[in-house]
Formats: sequence, structure tokens, C-alpha cells
Amino acid sequence: MKKITVAIDGYSSCGKSTIARQLAHYAGYTYVDTGAMYRAVALFMMQDSRCRTDNPVADLIPLLPQINIGFALQPDGSQHTILNGRDVENEIRGLEVGSMASQVSPVKEVREYLVAQQQRMGAQKGIVMDGRDIGTVVFPDAELKLFLTASPEVRAQRRFRELQLKGADPVFADVLADVNDRDWRDTHRKESPLRQAADAVVVDNSQMTPEEQMKVVIGLFNKAAGV
Repeated sequence: MKKITVAIDGYSSCGKSTIARQLAHYAGYTYVDTGAMYRAVALFMMQDSRCRTDNPVADLIPLLPQINIGFALQPDGSQHTILNGRDVENEIRGLEVGSMASQVSPVKEVREYLVAQQQRMGAQKGIVMDGRDIGTVVFPDAELKLFLTASPEVRAQRRFRELQLKGADPVFADVLADVNDRDWRDTHRKESPLRQAADAVVVDNSQMTPEEQMKVVIGLFNKAAGV
């Protein structure tokens, strides 16, 4: 079986990270959560005292070389995001950090810095990467491109349950508003907007169970990898 690159793009709360992680496990590939990388940059900006002016994003740009992002596999098989040697997995998953990530992700310098890291990670293939511009910018020559989508209401409900499980007390209307707001920002930003690559396979999982979705994705992977 040849090693390939799998690029998974799509809207927020479509389960991109979950399906990418499961597919990487199935194939024995490396998984890279690019959304977590942008969230980590946002968290760095929010916590660094040098980014406390009226324009924190501008303050962030010269500090980018000081940001080191990695991933650590956990005993239960999950993967945690490491920011400058510190496990920040729980911190980056809140609504505030997610909203801030959508503000830093359109910044050209931030994207260039992280895209270069992502391309180095995937240089040897055998990788599954998910995000907003993987099939269009990071790996335009990926052998398999998937574009995940679902209705905003379904995605908001998934996000609502996820936050509840983490001990938060979210308001559904706020979560839905955040989903719609992020969709607009992701699709209208100047740098690498979210869009479906011409050769991507669309997977609408609004009415799919996780098992049904995984069966579809594995079938597409096996075909692309020549299994």
C-alpha cells in the first residue's frame, strides 16, 4: 500500500478532527490538527503581556518565532496540543479561544508561519491533516481530499454537548451564533478562505452516525491508497 497525503477541510464542528484522528489510526498515519495550532497561537496572544495593546494581533506578529507547537500522544490514544512545552489541550477548546483563533487565522504572517510548519510535517506523506485550507493551500496535490459539512444547527448542537461534557454551562443560542459567525469569517477572510477544492469529495454528515461516516471515509481512503 502506497503512502498518501489525506487533506480534510470543512466547517467548524463538523467532526474533522475526530474523523482525521480515526483515519490516521486506521492507516497507521501521523495526524496533525491544524485547527489546534491556530488555537494555540490565539492562546499565546491572549496570555502574553506583550500583546495587551489596542492591536494585539500586530503585537503578535514579531513574536511568532517564539511559538513552538507540537502534539503529544496520550496513553488513551488521544492527542494533546503542546504550546512551548505546556499541555494546553483543555485551554484551547473554549469558545473564547475559538473565537480569537478565527481572528488570528486570517493574518497572512500567522498563516505563512504555520503553513510552513505543516508542510514540513507532511513532507514524507503518510499523514492525515485537517483544517480549513489543507486541500487548497497546504497540500494542493494531496491524493485524497475530503470536504466535511453539516447544517449549522447540527454543528451547534454537537458543540453545545461537547462544552457541557467539559463542565461548561453554554447557552445554545450563543453557540449557534458563534458557529455562524465563524463560518462567515472562515469563508470571507482574505488569506486562504475556506472553500471546497475542485477535486475534493464532499461528505455531508448531518444525518450520519460516526460509524456510517467512518465507513464512507475508509472506503475513499482505501481506493486512493490502492488497497
